[in-house]
Order: sequence, then structure tokens, then C-alpha cells
Amino acid sequence: MNLHLDPATPADAAFPNRIPVSRDAIAAYVADSIAVKQALLADTALLDAIGAVVRLCIEVFRRGNKVLVGGNGGSAADAQHLAAELVARFEYDRPGLPAISLSTDTSGMTAIGNDYGYEHLFARQIEALGQPGDLFIGITTSGNSKNVLKAFESAARRGITRIALCGAGGRARDIAEHALCVPSTHTPRIQECHILIIHILCALLEENLFPEHKAPKPALP
Repeated sequence: MNLHLDPATPADAAFPNRIPVSRDAIAAYVADSIAVKQALLADTALLDAIGAVVRLCIEVFRRGNKVLVGGNGGSAADAQHLAAELVARFEYDRPGLPAISLSTDTSGMTAIGNDYGYEHLFARQIEALGQPGDLFIGITTSGNSKNVLKAFESAARRGITRIALCGAGGRARDIAEHALCVPSTHTPRIQECHILIIHILCALLEENLFPEHKAPKPALP
């Protein structure tokens, strides 16, 4: 079936709840995203918790340990995003930082899922790759992803610091040692703030670990 629909066409009577494609509808999405970020900005405890996680990561890297990251779906992409920024670079050239996304090895993940069950996806990798003194960041918008919760348990047994990057609810905040809980229960808004927090983390790590590599900004004319 080949449909040629005019985005400006009013919603059909059969679908009264359909959101029309309009400037106002798009602006409403932007405003909703801004509102959650404003709530994050006003949450001083969360801002302090982000700072505490940055300092923990600085200590981890300075003593020669690494960061492990895991998540499902969009959070898997965020885990890969964070690891890539640390290993490669964020804002400027500097030495690479040891970070591993546990969401990218398809052979390993399918083997673990097939042989042990999907809930063991990250825990098994932590058992194989994690060392005492490492840090694990579990990303779960619901706070209840079973494989992330099991990963926290595995990390605890191995002496690995546990960080949850989550939303306003779920069990992750109670299992992790440090929880960065976005003040929302709406998955897209939580994920948008997760990317913001990830970028803050990367920027502050570069600034504090490699200040000598930062090129001076050109003087204003």
C-alpha cells in the first residue's frame, strides 16, 4: 500500500488522539525536554552526585583501573557512546582512557544469553573482565533491568564500584553505591538527560585528567 499523506491533514475521526505534525507539537516536545533538564538543574543533590561520580572516575583512571558500562536498547547505545568518548576523545586530543562497553560484543552476548540467560549478560562479562578497583556504570531508564541488577551484584562481589544511571524509580538506586536518578519516569526524557550527564562526565574527566593537553582558546579580536 502506497500512502501519500499531507502532514497538515487533520486527524481522522477514527484517531482523535493522534498528534498532528505541527510546529506547536514539535515545540511541545522540546519544551518537555527542557522542563526535565530544568528539574535536573534544580536538583542540587543530583548535581552533587554527578560531581561525586566524576571524582570516583578520576581516582579509578589515576590508579590504572578501568570503567565498564552496560545497558539495554537505547541505554546500550549510551553505554557504547560513553566508552567511545573515553577511549577516543571528547573535546580535545589526549591519551585514551580504558573503558569497555559490555553491550557491543555480539558473539559474547549471544553466547551468554544462550548458555546462561539474558539476565546474566553483564554479570558474566564483569566476572571475566572486571578487577577490584574498577568501576561499573549500569544504565537503566526503568531502574529495574534484570541484567543490570545482576551486574551490580557481580560487581559487588569483585570489589568494583557500582554506579546507576537511571530514572526516578526502580531498584537500581538501592543496589548501586551511587545513583544518578533523572527526575522523570518518561523513558525518552530520561535518555536525553543521560546523554547530558555522560557529556558532563566526559568533559570534566578531560579537564581534570589532561589539562595540559587542552589547547588555549584563541584570543578575542
